[in-house]
Amino acid sequence: MTDSYKKFETTIGGRKILVEVGALCGLSHGSCTVTCGETVVMANATMADKPREGQDWFPLGVEFEEKMYSVGKIPGGFRKREGRPTDSAILTSRLIDRPMRPLFPDGFFNDVSVVVTALSVDPELPPEPLGMLAASIAVSISEIPWDGPIGAVAVGRVNKQLIINPTATEQEQSDMHVVVAGTDAAVLMVEAGAHEVSEEDMLAAILFGHAEIKKQVEFIRTIMKKAGKEKREFDAPEIDETVEKRVRAFATSFLEKALTETDLEKRRTAESKVDEMVADQFSDLWEECKKEIGKVMYNIKKEIIRTKIIEKGLRPDGRKQTDIRPIWCATGMLPRVHGSAVFTRGNTQVLDVCTLGMISDAQRLDGLDDEDHKRYMHHYNMPPYATGEARNMRATSRREIGHGALAERAIEPLLPTEEEFPYAIRTVSEVLSSNGSSSMASVCASSMALMNAGVPLRAPVAGIAMGLIKDDKSDKIAVLSDIQGVEDFLGDMDFKVAGTNKGITAIQMDMKIAGIGEAILKTALAQAREGRLHILKAMNAEIDKPAEKLSKYAPKIIIMIINPAKIKDVIGSGGKVINKIIEETGVKIDIEDDGRVFIGGTDQAMIDRAKAIITNIVFEPEVGMEFDGKVMRTIEIGAFVEFSGKEGMIHISKLDKKRVEKVTDVVNVGDAVRVRVIKIDDKGRIDLQRIIPTSE
Repeated sequence: MTDSYKKFETTIGGRKILVEVGALCGLSHGSCTVTCGETVVMANATMADKPREGQDWFPLGVEFEEKMYSVGKIPGGFRKREGRPTDSAILTSRLIDRPMRPLFPDGFFNDVSVVVTALSVDPELPPEPLGMLAASIAVSISEIPWDGPIGAVAVGRVNKQLIINPTATEQEQSDMHVVVAGTDAAVLMVEAGAHEVSEEDMLAAILFGHAEIKKQVEFIRTIMKKAGKEKREFDAPEIDETVEKRVRAFATSFLEKALTETDLEKRRTAESKVDEMVADQFSDLWEECKKEIGKVMYNIKKEIIRTKIIEKGLRPDGRKQTDIRPIWCATGMLPRVHGSAVFTRGNTQVLDVCTLGMISDAQRLDGLDDEDHKRYMHHYNMPPYATGEARNMRATSRREIGHGALAERAIEPLLPTEEEFPYAIRTVSEVLSSNGSSSMASVCASSMALMNAGVPLRAPVAGIAMGLIKDDKSDKIAVLSDIQGVEDFLGDMDFKVAGTNKGITAIQMDMKIAGIGEAILKTALAQAREGRLHILKAMNAEIDKPAEKLSKYAPKIIIMIINPAKIKDVIGSGGKVINKIIEETGVKIDIEDDGRVFIGGTDQAMIDRAKAIITNIVFEPEVGMEFDGKVMRTIEIGAFVEFSGKEGMIHISKLDKKRVEKVTDVVNVGDAVRVRVIKIDDKGRIDLQRIIPTSE
């Protein structure tokens, strides 16, 4: 062990936590391992010496690495190595990134990389909360400029008792899963899923988590004192005073007038004209000071909009703080899909399409936990045209994956069980136009599309995004309902809340300032509820309950239960039996290990026929039962008869009341006979007796 090795211990949620620094990754700028039980994560933070040429934004890269060896698995696929990050890993990367990002200094443009690796994972002790803690420690003890540390915990509730960092078993029993991150002074990030919990209960969970976070921050500060490096000095680049004065003197009045336009397109046009005027006015400085001029213009715009909201209660589109933009909804526009809906709120519009499939269509998962498939999938797409941009289409972004997961989490608690509704369900939200809160619009559109498809949701779900303008000089605040793009861009908070009339099902909160306290959280949650109920009323006016019938193009699915020991009989050698059933009926058949058989297709008669065939195959006859059968072959001592998918033998002595000299004197191959089961031996062989017709 090296001389720099140090270890530190604390307790989180009643479990011992071991932090080790100095033993591994000697060239990393900040490194640690965090251990809880048999779960071990490693975090490494590094920083470029200087910004890239022309860099004018902060390039923070956060990666959560899922290593399959950590759970004793070999990766699937041909290459047998980890490939593209799973959605779960991407979502965890975002969880780590979001509370850390606001604490880096303004104007800091050096590349910073934070890599968290799951080295050993006990499925009962999820690595995500430990990964967030490890990332905070790694950056805190490095020379990277950062106004941390932060702490992070997951909060669950089992039997009305809140618990910190619940185990996998406890999560299954919990009616909420809330991830909270922040400093010792304020909350920076919340990510939550819940089963319609009240605003009061959600606030209590957040504050419960923050109390634990305060202890973590103090613990990390202890580590920093004993193992931390001196932070690199950083002074944010300042704008030339002469340039700032000249630009402000010329542009402020023009921008003030442009920003009085409440219509989005007219406001954008007016702003573009001001930008052109500024470029012409300062053509002598343009090449040398273009970025500085742009920064001054941004600051002026931000000041004007924020001051109007704080001092006059005037939002860019003319609304009051609690007003919701006009809503328009429609369902069932697409004739061939299983369900569809459009949800429009202001300039934000989402088309959602629902597709139903067999359980085998569920997404197969290859991750570190024990979950192996996902029955409900929500996918979110935002193409460039949604924001009026002309650029190439790209692969699904992390943001799109995150927004899809948020909407999925919001709706999942209201879905019927697999037994109640034996379908895999996919909803796809296509963002057609975006001016703020498109993720929450996708929740609304998805809820309506599911009901249009006939999915028996227990209640409709709506979502709303809340914003915040906080004036540090006056301590005045404005909590804004249903924020639009400019309010998100220039504001201090993006607080998304989804739920039903009864309660909250999902939350995602991100900050651009150093966090918020209980008072703002309470106000935002209460205001979000008012807005959510308003939106639900508009949605219910279009569709307030699931369609009574599925689309004629949706598969019809039935479930039958068979003895698991009979699965091999239904499948047959090399799949011959099941493939023959599928070929004869045109249905699709899925068989689960527990004996559940899903039969799906568009023709009900063929579904019923397939069910009858399988019923015959798995049927277990009992002594005394009578059946109609057919003679399949004869031998010297008896005849073999097929009945209800089974085969038994009638001994020559059981063919007639009188003595039979020759089997073919009574029955021949192809004859229809009525038989009774008289014996079933321990090997399953069936003895039959011929029931003699009264005519004989």
